[in-house]
Amino acid sequence: MKEQYPARLELFADNAQRIKKAFSWQNAMVNRLAALLYAVEDKVADDEAIRASYELIKESTGIFSQFRGTSVISIAALLSLSGEKETLLANTLAVYDLMKEAKFRASDYLVVAAYQIAANATSDQYQRTVERAKLFYDSMKAKHRFLTGQDDYIFSAMLGLSDIDVESGVDRMEQLYVTLKPEFMSGNSVQALTQVLVLGEEAPQAADRVLALRDAFRAQGIRLDKEYTLSSLGVLSLLPCNKEDIVTDVSETYEFLRTKKGFGNWSIGKQELLLLSSALVAFRSVEDVQNGVLTSMLSTNITNIVIAQQAALAGAAAASAAAAASSSN
Repeated sequence: MKEQYPARLELFADNAQRIKKAFSWQNAMVNRLAALLYAVEDKVADDEAIRASYELIKESTGIFSQFRGTSVISIAALLSLSGEKETLLANTLAVYDLMKEAKFRASDYLVVAAYQIAANATSDQYQRTVERAKLFYDSMKAKHRFLTGQDDYIFSAMLGLSDIDVESGVDRMEQLYVTLKPEFMSGNSVQALTQVLVLGEEAPQAADRVLALRDAFRAQGIRLDKEYTLSSLGVLSLLPCNKEDIVTDVSETYEFLRTKKGFGNWSIGKQELLLLSSALVAFRSVEDVQNGVLTSMLSTNITNIVIAQQAALAGAAAASAAAAASSSN
C-alpha cells in the first residue's frame, strides 16, 4: 500500500465508528457510506454537521417524505460536505418535484437521483437533465421491461447529466448486455454494469477488460461478479491501472478493513465490504491520474455509482427484513 493510503483506511474505520455512535438507529450500510464520503475527502466525520443537515432535512420535508427514508444520513453527509447545505437541499427538493412531474415514482432512489442532478448541474439545466434522464430510463425500460425499475433512477440521472447521446448510449448498453449477460447470473446487475461502462465514455474493449478483471479476481479467490458488486467490477475496469495491481489493492484493502472494529464478519457482509474496498481503491487510483478532466469525471461518477450500489444493497436488505417480519407475523 502507498504510504498515505493506510491512513485513509484508518480514517474510514474511525469515521464509521463515529457515525455509528451518533446515528445508531439509522441504517448501518448508509452510515458506512457517510463515513466513506468523508474519508475519501480525508476528513474526520463531522457528526454535528451531519446532524445539522439531518435536522434541516426534517424541517424542510413532511413526516412521510422519502427524504426521511433509508438514504437520509448519506444525503445529510453529502449536504454537510457541500458548504451550502440550505441551497443544495432546496435545489434537490426542486429537482425531486421535477422528476415526479416527469413520472418518476417517489422513492429513496429518486431522492438520491435528484441530489445528483442538483449537485452536478446548474439550475437552468435541471429541466433538460431530468428530461434526458427520463429518456434514458424509458429507453432502457423498452428494452428490458422487467429488469428496469426504481433502482435504475440513479444511473438514469448520471446518464442524464452526461453528454452521451440517448439513442447511441442505450444501443451501446444493449450491445454490452448481449455480450456480458451469458457470463453472469443476474440480469439486473449486468444492466447496472453496462450503465457503468457507458458512463466510462465507452472505454476501448470494455467487455474484455471486465472479463479479464473478473478472472484475475477469481484466481485470487475473490468474487466481484456477484449481484451487488458487479458494477464495482465495471468501475475498476475503467481505471488506468493493470489488473494485477487492482486485484492486489482491493484484496489488501479488504483484509486491512476486516481487522478493524465494526468490520468483522458479524458486523458487515462480504459483498458490502468488497464494494467499499473497491470504492476506496477506485478513488485512490483516480487521484493518481494526472489528467484533471479525467479525474473530475471519474471521481464524480465513482461517487455516484458507489451511492447507487449502497442504496441498492440497503434497499434489498430492508426489503428482506420486511419480508421476514411479515412472514413471522
